[in-house]
Amino acid sequence: MKNIIVLLLFLGIHLNVEAQFVATVEMTEEVEGVCNQEQVFVLFGMLPDQDDAVCPLNKEKLLLKLNEKVEYLKNNPKYKSKGSVDVLVNCTGEVLKIEVHFKKSNNVLENQIEEVFRSLGSWKPGKLNGKAVDSQNLFSFKIKKGKISYD
Repeated sequence: MKNIIVLLLFLGIHLNVEAQFVATVEMTEEVEGVCNQEQVFVLFGMLPDQDDAVCPLNKEKLLLKLNEKVEYLKNNPKYKSKGSVDVLVNCTGEVLKIEVHFKKSNNVLENQIEEVFRSLGSWKPGKLNGKAVDSQNLFSFKIKKGKISYD
């Protein structure tokens, strides 16, 4: 019995067990262009071995472009809301799906923001353990005094 306990202690101390937090997206509909319908990930770039998909513009330039191109806000400078943009990027960097949601639903505003994201072109795909994967990316925004900023 002592030998078994010593062996278990030895194995417990010397075994290197690694776990990785990985979140997957439940795809409720088939999206054309997804590399692996069963493995669409939400990546966390701050975790080891996970790299977010990279937008062709850095965050500051993206905000500038949104504030420049979204005409609705120029015509409605008192508009105020919070929202998000979900971007589905496949393993080759192609943007497949964009969903825009705001607390105060506004189709004109949402369509203009979607157009800006669609105009960005190819992204650098997300990576999991060094392998390019399909991923969903979330951008949270707030609009105050007709200007978009990150939330």
